[in-house]
Amino acid sequence: MNNIVAIVGRPNVGKSTFFNRLIQRREAIVDSVSGVTRDRHYGKADWNGKQFSVIDTGGYVTGGDDFFEPEIGKQVKLAIEEADSIIFLVDVQTGITPSDDEVAKMLRRTQKPIFLAVNKVDSSEHAADAVEFYNLGLGDYHTISGISGSGTGDLLDELVESFPDKPEEQELDIPRFAVVGRPNAGKSSFINALIGEERYIVTDKAGTTRDSMDTRYNRFGFDFNLVDTAGIRKKSKVKENIEFYSVMRSVRAIEHADVCLLIMDATRGFDGQVQNIFWLAQRNRKGVVVLVNKWDLVDKKTNTIRDMEREIRLEMEPFVDVPIVFISVTNKQRVYKALETAVEVYKNRSQKIKTRKLNDVMLAAIQKNPPPGYKGKYVKIKFVMQLPTPQPQFAFFCNLPQYIKDPYKRYLENVLRRNFDLHGVPISVYMRKK
Repeated sequence: MNNIVAIVGRPNVGKSTFFNRLIQRREAIVDSVSGVTRDRHYGKADWNGKQFSVIDTGGYVTGGDDFFEPEIGKQVKLAIEEADSIIFLVDVQTGITPSDDEVAKMLRRTQKPIFLAVNKVDSSEHAADAVEFYNLGLGDYHTISGISGSGTGDLLDELVESFPDKPEEQELDIPRFAVVGRPNAGKSSFINALIGEERYIVTDKAGTTRDSMDTRYNRFGFDFNLVDTAGIRKKSKVKENIEFYSVMRSVRAIEHADVCLLIMDATRGFDGQVQNIFWLAQRNRKGVVVLVNKWDLVDKKTNTIRDMEREIRLEMEPFVDVPIVFISVTNKQRVYKALETAVEVYKNRSQKIKTRKLNDVMLAAIQKNPPPGYKGKYVKIKFVMQLPTPQPQFAFFCNLPQYIKDPYKRYLENVLRRNFDLHGVPISVYMRKK
């Protein structure tokens, strides 16, 4: 499972620019609007062959005055609890501020690896000024420039070196379901309804402190691992920044699952926080089942199942091929159906399609609707195969892969979905030179 790295620090020190550099793409992050644009504060990075997840805490803190905001404190606390390593970013041009002192005080108490990165070091004069950051009491520091990238290589070398060598666990060939969603949507109640008071536990293995629980169950004739993100923190402790809390809490669970049971509150709709978690699962290529809980509280005259489903699918576009199950945990309605659907999605996600069957179906569809010509050149797709990956990925071999555009790839994806049961599963289509 990937290591999680959190970038912490007060506003305006360049966290988002540095985050973009790590995940090697520019997104609409360098603005202070705390919105929901598809999990824009979470990404995957790769350095020296080691993959890790990066969380930019900056996008969740509003304001920028030089005083210690309670929100920054909450982000840092949560980062300390959830992340494996922490990069503390400070700004050489403003020097040590009271906010930096407060963050450093919190970081000094943790046993986790802390990397102090002095940002905006664009000249030798700035490099000399960085000496003052020894006063934070966090030991050595790295001088970097988030904009030009100088110094980031040495920092990342040391960062990945600190990752623990995680022993390869013996993988059981049983589904791993993560129960995710915003706080208060009914995750704990769903789990209790699903497994009962007695908990049909075969083995019980907890991860690191306050980590999501990974427990094996055998119920309703299904053998499965349940990755539970619910009930770890009391409600009173999560008053603000719930979006950040739910994303941070969900990252590890989603990365460790085959299928995500995304629970949403029918009375609140498919709101920003739910969308964030949905796109997190989708980006990680996990199977997804959306469970609309508290359906018993909705006025059926003004809001039918069809209306609600249409709204949800609109928010999910373009990945709309997702099962949606309307449940009521308190009335124990369709709880079994939810689990059954998750098992189906797991089977869809792990299926291996025979190459001959794949070619028979896909080449016939391609012949019927060939890729459009480009600059007088014609693209010919000769062969297709499923790649040996944990989730469905397909390679189409052709003479001019660079001329096949996204609309045609979507057509191929729709043909695959129609002919092979891939309901609830993100699939990837690649064009390769034959």
